Amino acid sequence: MSTRNPFLGCRAAFLSAVSVLTLLAAAPNANAEGDGTKPVTWEDILNDEKTTHDVVSWGMGVRNHRFSALDKITTDNIARLKPAWSFSFGDEKQRGQESQALVHDGVIYVTSSYSRLFALDAKTGKKLWSYSHRLPDDIRPCCDVVNRGAAIYGDKIFMGTLDAGMVALDRKTGKVVWNEKFEDHTAGYTMTGAPSIVKDQKTGKVLLIHGSSGDEFGVVGRLYARDPDTGKEIWMRPLVEGHIGRLNGKDSTPTGDPKAPSWPNNKDGTKVEAWNHGGGAPWQTATYDEKTNTIVIGTGNPAPWNHHYRSGPNGDWKPYDSLFTSGQIYIEPSTGEPVGFFQHTPNDAWDYSGNNPITLFEMEKDGKTVRAGAHADRNGFLFITDLDKLTARDGKISKQAGSALGIYPMVRDISWATGWDVAAGRPMEVEGQRPPKPEEGQQRGKSIKVTPNFLGGTNWMPMAYNQDTKLFYIPTNDWTEDYWTENITYKKGAAYLGQGFRIHRLFDTHIGALRAMDPATGKIVWEHLEAMPLWGGVLTTKGGWVLTGTSDGYVKAFDSKTGKELWKFQTGSGVVSQPITWEADGKQYIGLASGYGGAVPLWGGDMADQTKNVSQGGSFWVFEVQQTTAAN
Repeated sequence: MSTRNPFLGCRAAFLSAVSVLTLLAAAPNANAEGDGTKPVTWEDILNDEKTTHDVVSWGMGVRNHRFSALDKITTDNIARLKPAWSFSFGDEKQRGQESQALVHDGVIYVTSSYSRLFALDAKTGKKLWSYSHRLPDDIRPCCDVVNRGAAIYGDKIFMGTLDAGMVALDRKTGKVVWNEKFEDHTAGYTMTGAPSIVKDQKTGKVLLIHGSSGDEFGVVGRLYARDPDTGKEIWMRPLVEGHIGRLNGKDSTPTGDPKAPSWPNNKDGTKVEAWNHGGGAPWQTATYDEKTNTIVIGTGNPAPWNHHYRSGPNGDWKPYDSLFTSGQIYIEPSTGEPVGFFQHTPNDAWDYSGNNPITLFEMEKDGKTVRAGAHADRNGFLFITDLDKLTARDGKISKQAGSALGIYPMVRDISWATGWDVAAGRPMEVEGQRPPKPEEGQQRGKSIKVTPNFLGGTNWMPMAYNQDTKLFYIPTNDWTEDYWTENITYKKGAAYLGQGFRIHRLFDTHIGALRAMDPATGKIVWEHLEAMPLWGGVLTTKGGWVLTGTSDGYVKAFDSKTGKELWKFQTGSGVVSQPITWEADGKQYIGLASGYGGAVPLWGGDMADQTKNVSQGGSFWVFEVQQTTAAN
């Protein structure tokens, strides 16, 4: 499989179905839980984890647990789960549906492929309004035309767009309030992740936080804070060392050291080409630490993928970590200044982008309760880090040493590293697992086999943390790849990889594996294996179950303690979205989108071949427990 085919395939898909603005406004119908007019406050968002009648944040709480205290649906009755209603996103705009819906005041807000957003009556599924962003012909999403969700605050709802924009809509009508372009989409900038809302405790200002996508095109990753009322940029923070940030429309400070020692120089003392197009895009959604007033977000892979372009003139890569890519960064919301950073893959040579969301939780360590962050990484390891050390305002950005509480393998047969030196916060790399550069006069380097492949031990799909079992439930994949370097020169708007690949099976028995892991020990408590890759997120509840979707179209529920399968339902297309749950009129509901796509069918090599038989689709499903009667 050529490295360029995924771009061409995706481009053909969206060029044949260019978005048109379709704005159908209607007043929401009243139902028992509200009429869609109640504003969303910061207190609503901050308390989202504790409330059960709505879902007003991506992650079902600012700490990103994806856990609900609801227990009306239990391990005893979940087998009676049936569809309450479903809604079709319609027309020819199918592709991957990776959204997490929001629920507030009787209305469900769900985004879909091609930068669309729908408002639905939560009780009946009736469409109240829809918005379809007008997209230009030359957008450049690397990994499908997905959208992972919206943010909600006040009387507005906010969505990122594939042409590198952020749009605010009136929550009652779907009409555009403001529309801000943040970067040049022809250079490869785009946005697929959900934005988030944060209230800065120092200034009292509410901020709309969002990142950019586009590492595969050699963009410089950037994180933004905006005024949710006007869309005006408050600050911008680049995530490649030495690049200059902005504050209130003016240049502020460089990220890290202004001389950027983690990126090499040319012989004349100028920075290498790669530094100018360094990657690090924060294309997932931020988590918020209320105690220390800190934004926490993962950073993307460095660009290009070929690490030789980011190493020293003699091929020495060890002094050059390509900061601040492939890690988790901690940001002061008042100014956008970094206060802490932990790198998951120093000088990343495998596209192990560190974007997966960070979950904040408390755990017992050496007889003490520790505030920790958990991150499941594409490089195959689960990272448990000390939150207070990483958020300390001590003037030190890089805080690897002493910040790791535990780093555990979560997939099988990891080959690039044997493990981690936890005290130093550094991987113990395996010699020969960095793809060698091409020989003199050759375009392509020697192929090596690497596990996991660049799509990762996990990818975008968020894990869940159960506050009762104290376990993480992680959607993972066991697969490998052939990997080789290629010569590359930056060209605006073209793929900037310098690497070729072919993804393969690792085992005959499975690819996907839903794994329950103990963060205190790193033990895998149970696992459920799937024949196809897992590409959707996870939900868990006080009712004792875990729920996720599968690439062949099922929604499945498992016992959270044992992993026993309790229920499944076929939706008609692959499920690669994030489920949620809420209650209304005394009844608990589960909702999620169905519609196959994402990176696997575009980039997946042998896996892409396997998914050809999965039907396209685009719909939102709501489930409820069927009531028992005398007849049944």
